[in-house]
Amino acid sequence: MKRFSKACERNKEPIGDVLADILPDDGLVLEVGSGTGQHAVAFARRFPHIRWQPTDRPGRLDSIRAWRADADLDNLNEPLEFDLFDDAPPVDRADAVVAINVIHIAPADAIAPLFTHADAVLDEGAPVILYGPYRYRDRELEPSNEQFDRHLQARNPESGLRVFEDVDDIAADHGFEHVATKRLPANNDIHWWRR
Repeated sequence: MKRFSKACERNKEPIGDVLADILPDDGLVLEVGSGTGQHAVAFARRFPHIRWQPTDRPGRLDSIRAWRADADLDNLNEPLEFDLFDDAPPVDRADAVVAINVIHIAPADAIAPLFTHADAVLDEGAPVILYGPYRYRDRELEPSNEQFDRHLQARNPESGLRVFEDVDDIAADHGFEHVATKRLPANNDIHWWRR
């Protein structure tokens, strides 16, 4: 039940370093698509003043529950079932929304619902934080990301690296303004937005 991702283990520190500058001093972080559960444990442990709410699609919570049980952290909530195409978000309010390696795995038409749900739960000034590889209109895609994109689309034609400018347009349509980008190892980026 307890799945392990080498990528999660490698990137938790650099992601955490950026989150330390973005996340609020306290409150609830809604993590969309928690995957194995490794990040939820790592960030709940690193930010004990924040309550971490992991989520994933129905039938995909067992590994998150196993990681949570082993970690035994007071500020790590029981994972909730949540699909971006659900009519309502899994919580009434949050102080940040985080999605790590989600939008290039989910269908492209899941990006708008992500920002719709974020709009429903976040107060003004609270961030939406997205991590992963992106395409950019003004530069060539790195060879490693080109190969990764082909791999994703071979596995599922609805997956694939998203064009950042398209994501930013969707965010703007939902009232979110891009704040900054931080380049991280292995040609991944963190982007964040606020209303």
